[in-house]
This record gives sequence, structure tokens and C-alpha cells, in this order.
Amino acid sequence: MLRRWVLALGWLAAVGAQAQPARPPIFVLNSLDADVSVVDPVSFTVVKRFPTGKEPHHLYLSPDEKSLIVANALGDSLTFIDPRTAEVQRVVRGIPDPYHLRFSPDMKWFVTASNRLDRVDLYRWQGSTAAEPLQLVKRIAAPKTPSHLNIDTKSTTLYVSLQDSDELLAIDLATQAIKWKQRVGKMPADIYLTPDDKFILVGLTGDKFVEVWDVSGAAPKLTKRIETGNGAHSFRAWGDKRHVLVSNRAANTISKIDVTSMSVVDQFPGPSGPDDMELLTDGKTLLVTSRWAGKVTEIDTTTRKVVRQVKVGKSPHGIWTLDHKPRL
Repeated sequence: MLRRWVLALGWLAAVGAQAQPARPPIFVLNSLDADVSVVDPVSFTVVKRFPTGKEPHHLYLSPDEKSLIVANALGDSLTFIDPRTAEVQRVVRGIPDPYHLRFSPDMKWFVTASNRLDRVDLYRWQGSTAAEPLQLVKRIAAPKTPSHLNIDTKSTTLYVSLQDSDELLAIDLATQAIKWKQRVGKMPADIYLTPDDKFILVGLTGDKFVEVWDVSGAAPKLTKRIETGNGAHSFRAWGDKRHVLVSNRAANTISKIDVTSMSVVDQFPGPSGPDDMELLTDGKTLLVTSRWAGKVTEIDTTTRKVVRQVKVGKSPHGIWTLDHKPRL
């Protein structure tokens, strides 16, 4: 009787384990290996690697949520991946120098920052399964070295950081005309637009500050410089419409900024050149690519400690998973 009871418990446990849905994989772009590492979120091990075009840097989910799109800058291509199964769906070629990419909130526009070509390319989105998913509308000169993109919630204005001319550019999407160009601090990289569309935060990779610009009027106005750490670079929203993280690549730290007070309210470790980040739905697990070490680092934001790391490829940059907090 006891033996049958033990066996029954084992069977129930096995059935229960099988019934648990698998957590979606974590995708990491290895820029200098031209491939993607797929990390299992439970074992925190690399379970798969597959090639992309040269220098994959950034990635974005398609509007229909069926494809994760990887931009291969030197490969002049986009790789479409199933975000749940990690299978490559298709490769779209003939997209020149897609360094950074973004969809407009109304899903009408797909934009790429052509880093080495000093321009921004605007496309109409035709859909993931269309024979030609992107229709080129216009190429806009954006010297020097367009780096990161952001678009307001009304899909009216595109903002672009110009890394090598130390400028911020605003483009009217309806007319594709330049609205203004503003001088900012040293080597602007990622830009974060507050949910009310009023302020843009600019990470200064060539300095130790995040600049705050009021973009609600006809011309931008500098309102504050927040000291975060050397090499302020990439942003990741906390998901509560109030806080945002910035990775300080040279300082090996990650700062949490309260956008109501525009001040640093917390600090986390960021080993070996922290770059892009992902915050999981549990609200406490932070993943960051440690570019100089070729690793992904998991941080517990409640204890402010590194939990574990996994070796991926050379110069890991973009990171993403379906199991994430909102990006506002």
C-alpha cells in the first residue's frame, strides 16, 4: 500500500511538472559573433545558437507579436525569429545598415537608424507575412552617426540621437521634415521619452550624466543633468510609468531614476560594461548584457546583488524575452 501511494505521488508530480507551461526563452545578440544565443531562463544555460547577419545590435517585436526582428547592421538585413520557439522564420535582405530599429505606436512606421550611413530610413509596415514587409518611404540625412531612436505616443515625432555630432534630432513623421536639431552633451546614445511625451532623457556615453530635455514646446529646453555614472548609455523602463534604469557602461553600475523628481533613487551592480537590459515580469529579476566579459548577468533588484552569469558570445548587446515587464 505504501509503495503504491509513493508511486502515485510521483506520477502526480510528473503530471504537474508537464502541465507547467515552459517559460519563453531569452534572446541575446552577440554583435561580434554575428549570431544569437538562446538562454533557458530556468537553468540559465545557452541551449541554442544560430547565425544572423554581421553585427546584430538591436531587436524589436513585430506589431502582430509573431516575430522578433533582429537588425543586422553590417549584414544589411533583418532576421525574423519566433519569440516562443526560437526558430528563424525568414531573413529580409536589402535593408541598409539597420543599427537601431523601432515601430511607431500606431504601427504604421518602421524606422531604422543607419549608423554608418548617417541617415534615418522610414518604412511603411506591410506585416510579418507580407512578401515585402517593409516599403521604403524616405531616407533622411542625419549626420553624424545616428544611434538610438524613440517615438512619441501619438506617433507624430521621431527623436534620434546623433552620437558623433553630439546632437538630438526631431523629425515630423507625417511630413518627414526635420523639426529641430539640438546640441546636447558628449556622445549621446540611448534616449528615453517619458510616458507623457514631455521629457526626453539622453544617456551621455562620453560623460557621467543623463540630460533631461523638455520637448513639449516648439524648441527643446534643458531642465537638468542627472549624474548617474561614467558611460551612461542604455535605458530600460521599470514598467510603472515612473522609474527608468540606465546602464553606466564605464562605471559598471545601473542607476534607477525617478522621472517625477528626475533623480537617482537606487543603484545596482553592472559587471563588465553593462549595456542593454531586460526586466522580467516578477519585477525583481534584471538581466543585463555584460559586453566586455561576453556574458549575461542576472541581478536581484531587491538584494542589489548579482545572482548568476552565463557565458554567451562576443560583445553581447541586445537582450529580450517575452517574459518582461511593460516598457513604460
